[in-house]
Amino acid sequence: MFSLAEWWFQGKHIVNFPLFVLLSTFFWYGVFRVVLIWINYLNITKPRVVPKPKKGLKVAIFTTSAPGEPLSMFEKTFEALNNVTYPHTTYLLDSTEDEAFKQLAEDYGVVWLDLANLPGAKAGKVNKALELTDEEFILILDPDHIAFPNFLDQTLGFFRDEKVGFVQVSQGYYNQSASMVAKGAAEQTYSFYGPTQMGLNGYGCAVAIGANCTFRREALESIGGHAVALAEDLVTSMRIHAEGWKSVYNPVIVSRGIVPEEFGSFAKQQLKWSRGVFEVLFVDYPKLFRKFTFWQKFSYGAISFYYFTGLLTVFFIAIPPLYFVTGAIPANMIFSEFIVKGLPIILVATAIYFYVQKFMCHPEIERGFHWRAMVLKYALWPIFFLSFILSVFNYEIPYIPTAKKANVGSITPFARPLMWYNVFFIITITMVILNRAYFAPESELLFTSSRTWGMIGFSFLAFVMSSWGLYAAYEAVKLKSEAPWENVEVDAIIVEEDKTTKETK
Repeated sequence: MFSLAEWWFQGKHIVNFPLFVLLSTFFWYGVFRVVLIWINYLNITKPRVVPKPKKGLKVAIFTTSAPGEPLSMFEKTFEALNNVTYPHTTYLLDSTEDEAFKQLAEDYGVVWLDLANLPGAKAGKVNKALELTDEEFILILDPDHIAFPNFLDQTLGFFRDEKVGFVQVSQGYYNQSASMVAKGAAEQTYSFYGPTQMGLNGYGCAVAIGANCTFRREALESIGGHAVALAEDLVTSMRIHAEGWKSVYNPVIVSRGIVPEEFGSFAKQQLKWSRGVFEVLFVDYPKLFRKFTFWQKFSYGAISFYYFTGLLTVFFIAIPPLYFVTGAIPANMIFSEFIVKGLPIILVATAIYFYVQKFMCHPEIERGFHWRAMVLKYALWPIFFLSFILSVFNYEIPYIPTAKKANVGSITPFARPLMWYNVFFIITITMVILNRAYFAPESELLFTSSRTWGMIGFSFLAFVMSSWGLYAAYEAVKLKSEAPWENVEVDAIIVEEDKTTKETK
């Protein structure tokens, strides 16, 4: 990286100084994020032993229901929760105003709480339920998640340490084979729930996720309850850490839920998350900064800047059209020299990425190149860019629950920017080729040949990625809208204890 930087910032490379500054800022921001990832990997840890929980703890499990969510999904959720072995009380935080949900809860021995028309979406219901209950520990579980019998056995023991405010476990899915989008969305979580969270755990700042997190009531009460925000889980985690509480990340899968199966639902989910994280960057992170430890400042800062990838992508895909239309170019770099300098970084980064896959929750099935995750990440640049603009102007968006079934039959409007780019690319390249073939003088062809074909190659890569994104969006046309939970047999979930490592498989 130092070698690349020494070459990059040579004066002879600068053509348009303002554009060169922008190019350098965005490019080296991306390189710096790679360094941050490596620093996080340096402290990968996981609990050596999962402590057995004390007997007689008062435990609540909160799951929520919202209008439009399918009743049949809750049957599986309640059935699984009844099989959780550690004694607990399950609460349904209901806002559907549908008597069928109340009846179903009663059928499964679940305490039904009517929490309709409360402000604050999911967090508002959680906070009201905290007022109506008195359990010392609260597991917040999304309604699409099917818990394993040993769930609480994998979390409650860590609360023997009186300073532990919450315990987070990994997240798995039971419908990730449904489509390319589902596979890609699941792939995006593999490294986060594996080496990334384990690294954060080593630095004392494992973050709480919206599902599968067990909280100490006292920790939630110390921050005034669950945070009400689009990124409510991240903000809650930050506030708990800011108050001096510790967190634990146990990298085990003790429940499985659903992941969006089509591009439209996935885009809506990512719009909510990215807008929420930008809000964290502009509002919550500066407020809490001084209360964090050094590594918490470092880690939460890295998380808060994550969705700037949308702005970066917009800039990089705009460079070739800008050159073709105006002739402006940020830098005069020989592409082959850039490859020579940059290839070692790519090779080392790839090697490290494959190496840390040994720390994934299920290394035997989660290893791989994860190309679908990269395609989806690129395809969402319009969403992340939109979130940035909305955040700059402080434009609010509603809390959008993740779709429980695929919205099929048509291509989502969120795919239109990808289509527009591809159309623009085809028109631009056609005009460039025609101009060079019939109109450009010989001297210009010689002088601009390297730049022109370099720009065409650069924009062609974006064209390929956009095309893959459009294919992912097209899947919705041929998908069937199914209820994936109906294929899950709750009674078939078997927990095996590994006596040699004292860990649960």
